[in-house]
Amino acid sequence: MEKGYVALVLHAHLPYVRHPEYTDSFEEDWLYEAITETYIPLLKVFYGLIRDGVDFRITMSLTPTLMEMLADPLLQDRYVKEIEKLIELAEKEVERTKNIPEFHPIAQMYLQHFLDSREIFVDRYHRNLVTAFREVQERGFLEIITCCATHGFLPLMQVNREASVRAQVHVGAQNYRKHMGRSPRGIWLPECGYDPGDDRFLADEGIQFFFVDTHGIMHAEPRPLYGVFSPLQCPTGVHAFGRDLESSKQVWSADEGYPGDFYYREFYKDIGYDLPEEYIGPYVHESGIRQNTGIKYYRITGKNIDLGQKAPYMPGTAAERAATHAGNFMWCREKQSEHLYGLFGGRRPIIVCPYDAELFGHWWFEGPQWIDFLFRKIHHDQDTIRLITPPEYLEQQDNVQAATPSMSSWGYKGYHEVWLEGSNDWVYRHLHRAVEKMTELANRFPECDGLHWRALNQAARELLLAQSSDWAFIMKTGTHVEYATKRTKEHLIHFNWLYDQVMGGEIHESWLSEIEGKDNLFSEIDYRVYRT
Repeated sequence: MEKGYVALVLHAHLPYVRHPEYTDSFEEDWLYEAITETYIPLLKVFYGLIRDGVDFRITMSLTPTLMEMLADPLLQDRYVKEIEKLIELAEKEVERTKNIPEFHPIAQMYLQHFLDSREIFVDRYHRNLVTAFREVQERGFLEIITCCATHGFLPLMQVNREASVRAQVHVGAQNYRKHMGRSPRGIWLPECGYDPGDDRFLADEGIQFFFVDTHGIMHAEPRPLYGVFSPLQCPTGVHAFGRDLESSKQVWSADEGYPGDFYYREFYKDIGYDLPEEYIGPYVHESGIRQNTGIKYYRITGKNIDLGQKAPYMPGTAAERAATHAGNFMWCREKQSEHLYGLFGGRRPIIVCPYDAELFGHWWFEGPQWIDFLFRKIHHDQDTIRLITPPEYLEQQDNVQAATPSMSSWGYKGYHEVWLEGSNDWVYRHLHRAVEKMTELANRFPECDGLHWRALNQAARELLLAQSSDWAFIMKTGTHVEYATKRTKEHLIHFNWLYDQVMGGEIHESWLSEIEGKDNLFSEIDYRVYRT
């Protein structure tokens, strides 16, 4: 008997990184790695399930910056060159390891994966994976949700908040319509960052639901009767779904989560660092700086084991572990649902399990396999729980508690410290001033065309890009800090130059064309979204 629902939610996001001024960009590799290691493997899982008649449901955000990069011809061409380079390297690895029995089958596995990736990317989907995900959605198995335009952290937009938050939400929804051919039904608020009242901006776009962290629901006003196991209806009619702690810990926890199993692949030991420079040189950055190739031959092995002491990876054993962990996860959700069903007097709970999509495949190599096993087991091996998407749940549940979630995020300590502390607090006075200037421009020039129209729209793009939560996050974590600082300053400088030129009535077209060609996302943007 069906006693509960499980909503698996994957948040797929990357900051907008596109550098036509360089022939080889470190940061563009973030996209190429995600395509090869996460997005294509997930698509292979989805289409394999469909082929085999497995009825499944999954919710997945594709953020506007990610969709714009996936649909960009320059980045598409560069990915093809990247995957062809990996195919060449894998072919060399197959030859190099032919007398190393513990590595040779793994090298063959990588070669086949890279060949499959090129075939899927080039031949099957003509270089645009957005169309592949859209097709899965149109077949009813996937619910794709939107996000704010550039993943801006909404709770810290405190100056001209009406215009600033509205622009992030509206441009995100507008971009979704361009790529998906319909309006979004749900949204992933960046970092699950929510301030009471933000749902009114979602309601303006016809968005039905969003997600918050556990304490956003548990500290709601009034306190919810069913905790995170039923959504809350905000005063605007938009619904908030809360993250389940138990299922999150099973996947996220560094100490107890599945990805730390000793038989899973070791992320940090890659041939890009291990093999001689003269061999690996053509396949890393043109500067000669070593980097990950994605070809890794070792497993985690144990806690606190030096990289030099890792044991060889065994794909078959790792797959068995993924199947075992999928069965454990399903069993836990069954028991959890049975308990809550009885506790709630026969009301079926919804267990919301949100994760970063890039965990699956990129960080946790076996993650897509785990999803595949999990969905097959849920379909074939039990009848206690059912996979569901938030819109499906809302369609069949007419008794939802009215309440307002509390201020919250899913960052460290649950609020805003990650994006506002000593390493990154300097950005906000500049961002706040830029928002003031952008609303001034939108109000002063309600109608224009030609060069002024282009300049004002580009000013809006530069402001949105400067607001990306990724830059403050990187500054906090201490990785790629120089790049994050450069990007923040660069977008703010561009914005201020555009402001001065528009206000001064003299726009430099050649320079405008140059930055339009570089920061070319959101062709549909209309700067008047900032009017107050």
